[in-house]
Amino acid sequence: MPRKPSKRYQKNAKLVEGVKSLPLKEACALLAKFEKAKFNETIDLAFRLGVDPKQSDQMVRGTVPLPHGSGKVVRVLVFAKPGPSAEAARAAGAEYVGFEDMIAKCNSGWVDFDIAVATPEAMVEVRKLGKVLGPRGLMPNPKTGTVTEDTAKAVREVKAGRVEFKVDKAGNIHVPVGKAAFKPEHLEENARSVIDAVAKARPASAKGVFILSCTLSATMSPGVRVDTKEFIAA
Repeated sequence: MPRKPSKRYQKNAKLVEGVKSLPLKEACALLAKFEKAKFNETIDLAFRLGVDPKQSDQMVRGTVPLPHGSGKVVRVLVFAKPGPSAEAARAAGAEYVGFEDMIAKCNSGWVDFDIAVATPEAMVEVRKLGKVLGPRGLMPNPKTGTVTEDTAKAVREVKAGRVEFKVDKAGNIHVPVGKAAFKPEHLEENARSVIDAVAKARPASAKGVFILSCTLSATMSPGVRVDTKEFIAA
């Protein structure tokens, strides 16, 4: 039997009853009125896009810095041979830095980190970890700034709140934009940055409406539909 929604969820659901969509500012204000869970929930933006991800020219992906950070502690692994790049990564705050030892550890199934960064030299071997890192979205990629000689910059950016987005096989994107404890105006600024970035990542080959829907929600809350007209117009 399906589990009955909690009283807190039902109470919050009443606040969005009959609401079709709201401007971003109002959506964030409404979400702030929800009764909170016992933990600091992650706030997520979910997009449904009018693209066919099976077509290589309709892939949508990118990165965007969040003005107020994600509110999440990001654990970073840097693949780099001993030398300046490895030392710079450690100095910038990377939790794990190494080359052969870290490759072996990942090969054994260890993936206790959130973001992986690699130097171009290290990628020659790191690519072989595709079956381990790929399905989890942890493979370093030059398009997202995680394959670079400047490991210190990459580490600082991801720790400061740079998030990555990528369309899935069903044409959806999910991006964390903050925590339930954030002020509504900070959540709005973070969400605005992400919606702008996704709108600008529209492939030239995409036809018709690009952002079909956009929903803001907390981990344990109903979603609030966001009206994206202002972003499409921009």
